[in-house]
Amino acid sequence: MKKIDLNITGMTCASCARNIEKAVSRLEGVSAAGVNFASEKLNIEFNDAVLDISDVKAAVSKAGYGVAEDSGLRNVTVKISGMTCAACVKRVENSLNKLNGIKGASVNLVTEKAEISYDPSQIRLSTVKEQIDRIGYKALDASDSSGVDEDKMRKQKELFILRMKLAVSVFFSTPLLYIAMAPMLPKLIPWITLPFPSFLMPMAHPLTYALTQLALLLPVMGAGYKFYTNGYRSLFHFSPNMDSLIAIGTSAAAAYSLYSTWMIFSGNPHAVEELYFETSGIIITLILLGKSLEAMSKGRTSDAIKKLMGLTPKTAVVITESGGKEIPIDEVETGDVILVRPGEKIPVDGMVIEGTTSIDESMLTGESLPVFKQTGDAVVGASINKNGSIKFKATKVGSDTVLAHIIKLVEDAQGSKAPIAQMADVISGYFVPVVMGIALVSASVWLFTGQSLVFSLTIFVAVLVIACPCALGLATPTAIMVGTGKGAEYGILIKSGEALETAHKIRTVVFDKTGTITEGKPEVTDIITSEDLTSDELLLITASAERNSEHPLAESIVKHAQGKGLKLYGNSDFNAVPGHGIEVRVNGKNILAGSKKLLTDAGVEVSQFSEKSELLASQGKTLIFISIDHKPAGLIAVADVIKKKSAEAVKKLQSMGIDVVMITGDNRQTAEAIAAQAGITHVLSEVLPSGKADEIKKLQEGGFITAMVGDGINDAPALAQADIGIAIGSGTDVAIESADIVLMRSELTDVPAAIQLSKKTIRNIRQNLFWAFIYNIIGIPVAAGVLFALGGPKLNPIFAAAAMSMSSVSVVTNALRLKRFKPER
Repeated sequence: MKKIDLNITGMTCASCARNIEKAVSRLEGVSAAGVNFASEKLNIEFNDAVLDISDVKAAVSKAGYGVAEDSGLRNVTVKISGMTCAACVKRVENSLNKLNGIKGASVNLVTEKAEISYDPSQIRLSTVKEQIDRIGYKALDASDSSGVDEDKMRKQKELFILRMKLAVSVFFSTPLLYIAMAPMLPKLIPWITLPFPSFLMPMAHPLTYALTQLALLLPVMGAGYKFYTNGYRSLFHFSPNMDSLIAIGTSAAAAYSLYSTWMIFSGNPHAVEELYFETSGIIITLILLGKSLEAMSKGRTSDAIKKLMGLTPKTAVVITESGGKEIPIDEVETGDVILVRPGEKIPVDGMVIEGTTSIDESMLTGESLPVFKQTGDAVVGASINKNGSIKFKATKVGSDTVLAHIIKLVEDAQGSKAPIAQMADVISGYFVPVVMGIALVSASVWLFTGQSLVFSLTIFVAVLVIACPCALGLATPTAIMVGTGKGAEYGILIKSGEALETAHKIRTVVFDKTGTITEGKPEVTDIITSEDLTSDELLLITASAERNSEHPLAESIVKHAQGKGLKLYGNSDFNAVPGHGIEVRVNGKNILAGSKKLLTDAGVEVSQFSEKSELLASQGKTLIFISIDHKPAGLIAVADVIKKKSAEAVKKLQSMGIDVVMITGDNRQTAEAIAAQAGITHVLSEVLPSGKADEIKKLQEGGFITAMVGDGINDAPALAQADIGIAIGSGTDVAIESADIVLMRSELTDVPAAIQLSKKTIRNIRQNLFWAFIYNIIGIPVAAGVLFALGGPKLNPIFAAAAMSMSSVSVVTNALRLKRFKPER
C-alpha cells in the first residue's frame, strides 16, 4: 500500500471535499481517501500495483477540481556583483540558460539579482554559482524560495488573485448599490435626499437606468466567474456545492432583472421597479470578501509547520579532497563528512567523527542545557553547535532526518480527520441538495399563497445564499490543524486527528517504570562503610574492582567514582560469579563485591549492616556488599532514580481525575518503592514484556479509555494495544512508530499537557460545529420567510450573503484562538 498527499485546487466548501472523497474512493485499489478542506489536501492510501497516481488525478479532474502539480524544480535568487550594463545582464542570462538543468534564468540589473529555476537532479547550485564566477562576475549568495515553500507560494498567489477580484468587485458594486438605492431612499426616509444624476432618473430614463446597472454588474460577475463555472459544473455532475447555491441565486436575480430590462425596452417603464441587479452584485462582493478573510485566516493555521521548516539550515560545509566546500543542504548525501563551526546549525543527522563540543538540542528536546558531544555521539539536524568545531558523518539526509520526520508527522496529523468530523461530512454531503429543495419549496409556497413573483424570487435567492456548508466543513479541520500545530510547538507530536480527539477521554494512564518514570540509568545513591574506611576509599576500591565488568550496576559505580575525580587502581584475577557478583584482586588485596549471599557463602559476616541494608532495600535500592581480605568493608546502594518531573506529572493527572498506574517487570518491593516516590498507588509489578499488552487489555475491559506511556521496544505491543499510545521521544524508533502521541522533550508533564490540548481542541470543534449548525438552523428558516409569516421582516438577500460570509470567517477565527493555548502546570 502507498500513501500520498495531493494539493487540491478549486474547492470552495465542505461539499466539494465530500465530492472528491466519493470520486476517489470509487477507484479500484483505494483503501482510504480523506480530503481536508482547510489544508486543501487529499490524503489517499492505495494499492500502487492496481492503481496509478495519474488515475487518481484524473478522477479528481473529472469531479471538477484540480491537482496542484509539484514541478520538482527549485527556484533561487542569486545576488550578483560586477554587472554594469544591459550587456552584462544578457551575458549572464545566456550563460546560465545554456547549462544543462537550468529551466530559466532572469537577471535584473537594478537589483543585481538573478532569478533562477533549475532541476536539482541535473545540476548543483554550486555549479551555477561557479559559472557566474567563470564569466567574470561574482555570485554572492542564494536564497531558496521553493521546495517546502511551494505550497505556501501557491496559496499566497491565490490570495493575491482573490484580493484583486474583490477590489474589482467593490469598485463596480459600490456605484451599482448607490444607483439602485439612492432614488428609493427618499421614499423610505423622506428627510434624506442623495445627489443623483438626472440622466439616470429611473422614471424619466428607465432604460438608461437599467442598462447602466447591467454594465456595472457585468465586471462584478466577471470577478466572481468561478462561482458560476464551478457551481454549474458541479450541478451538472449531480454534486452541487456552495458555488452552486451562489450561482443559482445570483443568476436568478440577474435573469429576472434582464427580463425586467426587456420589459422596459418593450414599452413598460414601470418594470424599472423590479430590477435586482444590485442584489447579484453585492452578494458576489460579500462572498468574495468572506473568501478573502477566510483564506487569510486559513493561512495562519499552518504557522507551526512554517516554524519547523524555518529551523532547517540552507547550506552545509562538506569536506572534500580540496578542503571544505559549502553546498546546498539538499545536495548533502549520506556518508558525506561535514564541518560545523561554533554557532552554526547542524545541517543533517549524523555521528561525530572528530572534535568535541556542546550542542543546543532544545528545538528537539526542549532541554535548555547544551548536551556534550564527542566522537561516536549522534547529532541531530537543526540543533545548534555552541562552542567547538566538529566533523561528523551524515547518516540521515533529506526526508530521513529527525526534523523531517517531525514535520511529516505534524503534516499528516493536520491532514487527518477526527471521528467527530464524520457527522459534519455526512451532513455536508446532503446539505446543498436539501437547501436547494427548501429554496424551491419556500418560493413556491409563497407564490401559491398570493405573493408576487418578485417576493418569491427574493425568498428563493435569500435561502440559497444564506446556507453555509463552508462553516460545517471548516469547523473540524481548522481546529485540528491549529491544535496539532500548537502541540508541536510544545514538543507534543499528535500523529492523527483521531488521537487528538480520543485523548480528551482518557481515564487511566499507565506508565512504564524504567526510562519513563525513572531515568533508566542506575546511579549510586548511598555508601555505607565500616569504621576504618571513608566513603571515598570504599568507592575507589569498589570501582577499581568493577572497572572490567560490563554489568550496568558496575558501570554506575565506576562512573560515580570518575565523576568524583578518583583515579582507579588496576586489578587482577578477575572472576565473575554469575547472578551474585565478582571476586578480584586490587592492590594485592582480595575484594568481594556483590550480593549478601556472595559474602556470607565466603564466610564474611555482614550483620553489622543489617539495619541499614533493610532500610535501603525497602526504598527499592539494589545493594552491593563489599569485603576486603574477607573482612566486611561496607555496602553501596544503587538505584534507578525517578525523573525530576515524574511526581509533578502524576499529581497533575490525578488532579484531572485520571487514575495513574505503573507497570514494570521489577519485583514488588522495588516497584512499590519507586511508585511511592512518584505518588502512584496502583502498581503492576513482575510483569513480563509480553504481558504488558494483556494488562492494558484488562484495564480496557473495565470500560476506561486507557493510555500507555513507554519508551522501549518491549513497550511497543502495549503502546499499540492502548487506546492512546504515548512514546517518550528519547525512546526507540519502534516505540515511537507504535505510538499515537510522541513527547519529544521526554518530560512526563507533557502527558497531562497533551490531554489538556485535546480537551481544548475538542471543545473548540464542538463550539465551531454548534455555531455552524445553529447558524444554518436559524438562518435558513428566516430566509425562507418564517419571520415574515409571523408579522416580522423579510430577509434581504444582501444581508443573507453577508451573514453567510461571516459565518465561515467566525469559525476559522474561533479555531485560531487555540494559538493561545498554554499547558496548565
